[in-house]
Formats: sequence, C-alpha cells, structure tokens
Amino acid sequence: MRISVIGTGYLGATHAACMAELGFEVLGVDIDPGKIEALANGVLPFHEPGLPELLRKHVASGRLRFTTSLEEAGAWADLHFIGVGTPQRAGEHAADLSFVDAAVRSLAESITKDALIVGKSTVPVGTARRLRELIDRHADPSLRVGLAWNPEFLREGFAVRDTLSPDRLVFGVDSAEDEDLLRAVYADALAADTPLIVTDFETAELVKVAANAFLATKISFINAFSEITETVGGDIRTLADAIGYDARIGRRFLNAGVGFGGGCLPKDIRALQARASELGLDRTMRFLSEMDLINLRRRDRVVHLAETMLGPLLGKKVAVLGVAFKPDSDDVRDSPALDIAVRLFNSGADVAVYDPQGNANAAKRFPRLGYVDSLETAVTDADLVLLLTEWSEFRRLKPADIVHLTEGRRIIDGRNVLDTAEWEDAGWDFAALGKRFIPAGDLAEAFAE
Repeated sequence: MRISVIGTGYLGATHAACMAELGFEVLGVDIDPGKIEALANGVLPFHEPGLPELLRKHVASGRLRFTTSLEEAGAWADLHFIGVGTPQRAGEHAADLSFVDAAVRSLAESITKDALIVGKSTVPVGTARRLRELIDRHADPSLRVGLAWNPEFLREGFAVRDTLSPDRLVFGVDSAEDEDLLRAVYADALAADTPLIVTDFETAELVKVAANAFLATKISFINAFSEITETVGGDIRTLADAIGYDARIGRRFLNAGVGFGGGCLPKDIRALQARASELGLDRTMRFLSEMDLINLRRRDRVVHLAETMLGPLLGKKVAVLGVAFKPDSDDVRDSPALDIAVRLFNSGADVAVYDPQGNANAAKRFPRLGYVDSLETAVTDADLVLLLTEWSEFRRLKPADIVHLTEGRRIIDGRNVLDTAEWEDAGWDFAALGKRFIPAGDLAEAFAE
C-alpha cells in the first residue's frame, strides 16, 4: 500500500515519517516549496524528540519522499492522509477550514485510481459529511474514492511514540472496505492490542475536541481552586494530590500554573463553542468560555505578583525561563509564558528570555524581547526570576545555582515545580501560583512577633 500525507506541518511530517517506519512507501505533499526542500534534505522545521532521526533514516532509505504536486500523489498513492492545519479564523472563534477544503477538492480531482482519503485534521463536527459530498462532486465517477476520519491524539514531545504506539485508535467510516484498509495501515498497533473504536464520522470528529475540552476543563478546574488558595492560604499541590487519589478524578492534568496554550487546546475549545452556536446550542458549551477566562487570569496573576515583588517594573530586569507552551517543544503558539514575557516588557521591564528550544520561534513573533542562550545569562543581574515552562533544566534549579548571579532574591514559580521551603529557607521571596504570597521580610516579622 502506498501512502500520501497531505500537509507537512507538525502533524503531517510526524505521520509521514512514522508511516515510513511502519514499512510503507510514503509521499509527503505540501504547497510550500521551501518546507518540501528542507524535509527532502532531512531537515525538520520544528523541534520534536526522536523525529529528526526518523525523518533522516527514511529519506535516506528512499521510503519517504516529498513533493509539491498533488497530481503526483493522486496518481501514485492508494491511501491519502489529510493533515493540513485548521487555524482559528481571524477575529472569530470558528475554525478556518479553507485548507482542508482546498486539499480534499484538489486531491479528489487528481486521483486516478481507487483510493481512500483519511482525515486526520481536527475539524468541527459535520465536516466529514460535507467533504463526502465534495469528493463525490469532484472525483472521477468511474473510481471508488472512499472517505474515513481518523483523528490524531499527538502530544508534543511524545508525537513519535503516540503515532507508533497509540493509546487508542478511532476510525470514522461508512463502509467495511474502508475499515479494512485502515486496519491494514495500523496492523502493528492492533496486533499489540491497542483499543480500537469503529464509529461514524460525527463521533470520530467529536472524539478529539471532546478529549481536548476535557483536559482543558481539568487544568482550568485546578487553576480556579488556585485562585482560592492564593487568597485564603493552603497548598494547591497537596489539594491536587488528595483529590487525584480518587480513581474517578485522577492526578494527571491537575497541575496548577500559568495555564494551557499551544496550537490545539485553545483554538479547539473556541472552535467547539463556535460550532455549538451554529447548531443552536449556545448554552451547551458556555462553560468553555469561563475556562478560557480562568486560563487568561493566570497570566494576569503572574504579572501582578511581579509588580507586588518589584513595584513599578520600569527599568527592572526580569529573567524569563521558558517561553514554549510546554517542555520538549519549540511551539510558542498561544503560549502563556510568552504572553507574560510580552506583558512585562510592555510594562517597562528589561526582559531576558531563555528557552532551550523556543527562543527562535518567540523572536519571530516578538523580536523586541531580549533573547539569550543560557540560563546563567538570563538571570545575571536579574531583579526577578520567572519559571514559566517546566523544562527539566529549570525543574532542577537550586538557590545556590543562581544566587551569586542575580541582583535580587526573588522568584516566581509559574509551574509549581520547585521546592518552596528550599527557596524560602535560602532567603528568597518565593511565589508560586496557588500559594498565598508572603514576602520574606513580612514572614520574618510574623515569626518575630
């Protein structure tokens, strides 16, 4: 079976390399000649652990090729995965489906033999039914061109593992023949007893957005409680541990911090709200709006803590550790860390940014921040240190590592990964989201009384 992957961004490039690893001949297709040239030379335009090695391996073997020609793909491949982007429409919450529509229409017009088109892009419910009609209008009527929906569940930083060894597979199909083709593609995963859900188009489309909405709900829930513990006292991490022992709840995604970001969760929950509204179900997903607001208030809280610690920010040096939305990624789309850094800069602070992978992408979006190439450079002469992305390098940070470099002993742990007592015992003003902040001087006075 020959496979094409239409769209070679994060999803498409990962899927193409992993399909080659599974033994298939694969053709990656994109309209961007520069991206295609880079991939054909084994160069990945983003950071994802393990993927560069896989890409180079299969480009060298000849099993993985790249092209800008949909006509070539349509004549060559038996199965076509659609992995193009579905960004948020400018000025709206709804998803922009123009890339999906264009790819499917052009592909349908280019296919010259029986084939199956498989959607992997995250789309609003109802999209597959509409695309089925689009294919029927533009494909050669003498050919059988099927459609299936196979949502992706990739976690940035773990995308190769999630593709080759998924925790579940979902096939949205309308024929047994199309199901059989997908079973052949994922034969290795199915042989390893990966759970498989075979369903209709609508359920398959909803699975991905439902999963993202649920994860965003858990994150927002614990961040809402962190607003309470910041006011009245208490330990948000202990609270999360305690409720996480309940098997009905679970501990994962109950980490209070600066909130969620990236290219999926924020846009997907907004697109879900927009689609529900289109269906006349405005109240059904209204709670997602409040989640969005909770998420944004966490950013406000960090800026407020910085102002509480430093007073007016004008002329103060602030070291920002991490601007990617999560560790093991260079993705800064809708990153709360980058947004906080920009807010501090706009308030007059001298912001020094260090992220092991995210600096270059952040600099493309906000070039006026001060980007440096090491943690030590970032914190040198800093009046305040902010930990905003929980890279392992930052999680291991100790007071003794930087006390001789900083101008002031002040730190905000935006991800709740540092040992509070260790930093306070070393004489630092230490603030963490979900913890009531008491300046070190006030704490000493309270004990003296």
